[in-house]
Amino acid sequence: MFFVALILVPTRELAFQTSQVCKELSKYLNVEVMVTTGGTSLKDDIMRLYQPVHILVGTPGRVLDLANKGVCKLTGCSMLVMDEADKLLSPESLPSIIQVMSYLPESRQVLLFSATFPVTVKSFKDKYLQKPYIINLMDELTLKGITQYYAFVEERQKVHCLNTLFSKLQINQSIIFCNSVNRVELLAKKITELGYSCFYIHAKMVQSHRNKVFHDFRNGACRNLVCSDVFTRGIDIQAVNVVINFDFPKNSETYLHRVGRSGRFGHLGLAVNLITYEDRVNFYNIERELGTEIKPIPADIDRAIYCQ
Repeated sequence: MFFVALILVPTRELAFQTSQVCKELSKYLNVEVMVTTGGTSLKDDIMRLYQPVHILVGTPGRVLDLANKGVCKLTGCSMLVMDEADKLLSPESLPSIIQVMSYLPESRQVLLFSATFPVTVKSFKDKYLQKPYIINLMDELTLKGITQYYAFVEERQKVHCLNTLFSKLQINQSIIFCNSVNRVELLAKKITELGYSCFYIHAKMVQSHRNKVFHDFRNGACRNLVCSDVFTRGIDIQAVNVVINFDFPKNSETYLHRVGRSGRFGHLGLAVNLITYEDRVNFYNIERELGTEIKPIPADIDRAIYCQ
């Protein structure tokens, strides 16, 4: 099977979301779209590849596996798209990307999309892209429409602070970030005990369960979602108007992607960060690197800044 375009993304959830967009567009273009990711049946994917497929959306590991087996023929693929390129070109993923590219023709067109432009992306661009165009929209888009606050707390006060936020904020849907899988599950249990509806999702869950949680949350079955950073990349859920960093991130790129889960599609959003004494250096660095100001949380938050 020969493809016209290959779209690589870093996470399974983003692969399914991207494929749905492609399938909607394909109704008007007479092209066939297929999605392939780890955690799903390899046999089913191989069988599907015996049918016409013009656009393949997938995660690098699964695409490489299919290419190595000779069932995913990329020699005629004229376009490679990498969404969330900074993540795909990180040291842990780059070897797979290079191997996938070895199956593509020399004349392929490569498109990189990313909200951040770290050294890894620049190095890849300089080595593998010929006379590339760079289009930078970040001066206009970075954190636009998102109001950012912080609450300075002790670790043991975090759950109480979160409970207060739930009672005071008008939440359509919220995403709450933790820095580890264990803390995701523990916090989800605490939120449920407080009497609020809550799902959780992280990378160590069985893929079928992850798919169900993602689908149900996207369809509004639950108001709050606790997650690890598996959910920071490119996930567009229009109803999310509040993001809470229960655990403050370690770097500005992670902060940018987390906070960007609210304020999608031109909507307004609110980001609340629970900051401990140990977070103070990261907090200062992230403000400086992003050129943004995270203000102390006021006693009352105007709903007009995050509700529409």
